[in-house]
Amino acid sequence: MPKVQIKSLSGAVLYQCDVPDSIASGLRVRHALESATKSGADLGGADLSGAYLSDANLSGAYLSDANLSGANLSGAYLRGADLRGANLSGANLSGAYLRGAYLRGADLSGANLSGAYLSDANLSGANLSGAYLRGAYLRGADLRGADLSGAKLVGKRPIIQIGPIGSRSDYLVAYMTDAGIHIKAGCFFGTRDEFIAAVAAEHGDNEHGREYTAAIAFIDAHAALWPADVAQVAEVAA
Repeated sequence: MPKVQIKSLSGAVLYQCDVPDSIASGLRVRHALESATKSGADLGGADLSGAYLSDANLSGAYLSDANLSGANLSGAYLRGADLRGANLSGANLSGAYLRGAYLRGADLSGANLSGAYLSDANLSGANLSGAYLRGAYLRGADLRGADLSGAKLVGKRPIIQIGPIGSRSDYLVAYMTDAGIHIKAGCFFGTRDEFIAAVAAEHGDNEHGREYTAAIAFIDAHAALWPADVAQVAEVAA
């Protein structure tokens, strides 16, 4: 029965466990992480970077409430991982693949998410204050209720949320970026002009189309009152 160790950035062993022979080699680290999380082990400062783990596949890992503060997860493959409530404050997640990951209520304050792939990730209620998001890919991500204060977004009021409105009776969220206004509504995430075109094609001048048009007018007024400050940039919609 192989033994797997999770080490810190300095090389110290933070956790180790035996892994059943039946578990494929590429999934053994995931098994060890899940075991460590279940036991409440402190994995702060762990080295879980894609380069260090080589072939390790952490997709679908159940890491709810794990303590991974300051951990190195750069380039890690975490598609669909359950990280709800996890402590990832100050963690390095640059270039990590987190498509569809469940990060509801996670603490990502001060985390490095540059270039992270977060398409369709659930970040609702997450703490992203002070997080570095330059180049992060957030198409389809759910950011409702997330704390993005100090996340280097553009301007003093870079996010505005309206709703529930429209055909989905859902929230429309606008992001002020150095590349202009970007809109998230349901499964749509794109530029202001792309959203207007999508609404025209889908709804025309019906009640939903008129409601969305009024919302855009309000967002435009907000952007004019709180203009972009390119010194405070995070490319949340690169």
